[in-house]
Amino acid sequence: MLIAMAIGIAPVRIFAQVSLATTVDLAERNSSPVRLAEADVKKADSALAQSKDAFIPSLTFGAGLPALPDIGFTGGVPSILNATAQSMVFSLPQNQYIGAARAGLKAAFLALKQAREQAALDASTAYIELDTVDRELDAAHQQEVFAARLVTIEQERAEAGVDPLSDLLQTQLTAAQLRLKRLHLETRAGTLAKQIAVLTGLPDGSITPDRASIPEIPEVKAGEAGNALAGIDSAQMLAVSKQKVARGDLLNVLIPQISFNALYSRNTTILNDFNAYYVKAIPTDNFSSGFSIQIPIFDRGRGAKARESAADALRATMEAEQTKRQNEVQIAELTGGLREMDTLAEIASLKQQIAHEQLQSVLAQLELGNGAGSGPGAQPQLTPKAEQLARIDEREKYQDALEAEFNLAKTRLNLLCALGHMEDWLNELHGK
Repeated sequence: MLIAMAIGIAPVRIFAQVSLATTVDLAERNSSPVRLAEADVKKADSALAQSKDAFIPSLTFGAGLPALPDIGFTGGVPSILNATAQSMVFSLPQNQYIGAARAGLKAAFLALKQAREQAALDASTAYIELDTVDRELDAAHQQEVFAARLVTIEQERAEAGVDPLSDLLQTQLTAAQLRLKRLHLETRAGTLAKQIAVLTGLPDGSITPDRASIPEIPEVKAGEAGNALAGIDSAQMLAVSKQKVARGDLLNVLIPQISFNALYSRNTTILNDFNAYYVKAIPTDNFSSGFSIQIPIFDRGRGAKARESAADALRATMEAEQTKRQNEVQIAELTGGLREMDTLAEIASLKQQIAHEQLQSVLAQLELGNGAGSGPGAQPQLTPKAEQLARIDEREKYQDALEAEFNLAKTRLNLLCALGHMEDWLNELHGK
């Protein structure tokens, strides 16, 4: 009972392994850019509906009663109830505006797709980096243990007069440097945990990476055919929308428009004597309808608006072209960087294997001797100091290999995104 009460009172913080696919899903749902893009989609959808509703008659009702009796002739027909219906019948500019709104909606959907892919990329990169840093931290803790043993051994050798004091100081410096590296990794891990918490909306540090949930990142080269990139397509559709708006504003200066109007009013003689001023009594029910034709003759304001829209369309077109060129430059940079990262990862892996083999050789010599004997010119036997140095070096090369592997994975992910293959990566992720 006491244990149960203590568990109930004490704050509980749960640390659990969460798969990469779950982390990406949470990041896509919690991402602020994704939510903003969803709001833009709703706004664009409403704008499209509004532009199309111009051809649907709008109906307005009104009612009123006089507050005080009218005195004399006021000039207006007293209406107790009125209804007005109006709509656009023919308008080439409005058709262009509808096309612009439709293109704007497509651009908003593509921007939403890009925001989701970017959220997935950020979450995947942070998740893989956190897993890498966690493994580096394990190796750093092992290095500190080996460094502590090395300091003890060197202190004993210095006290016995076997090694000079400078060797002891150098060993202590190595231990301090390893401690500083471990602190740096802990800070980096804390920052990544906070970043993932912000991306997913979960408590800080509540996600422990599951290495088995990380699929192999496919190798993609710049020469391969890429998929359509949502960001570029969105910019191009936005440019199309601006162009249609400009065309509509230009037609608004040149093309007549036809609209329909209908009016019904129910008049009243309550608190007024309007019938005394007319030959015939005012009819109770009145209805009128007709078509209104507007022919533009001279309107400098509309001409200026058309020129402004044309400038906006040109700017949007240039921005879309600039986005495409920047993506091409990014692909070229990532492709060159990928070759370098691939080679660096291979070099780091080979160094780690060499360090591992050297450690095994040192351990074997410490156990069996080096077979050189004790005669003049014979190679001296290895000491426990050599073992700790070899262990520290092997863990150092292991960390370098992990870091090179992460840099390679990060570059591959960015190249996947730049080539438009992020959706393929997400499908593989959820399939795993």
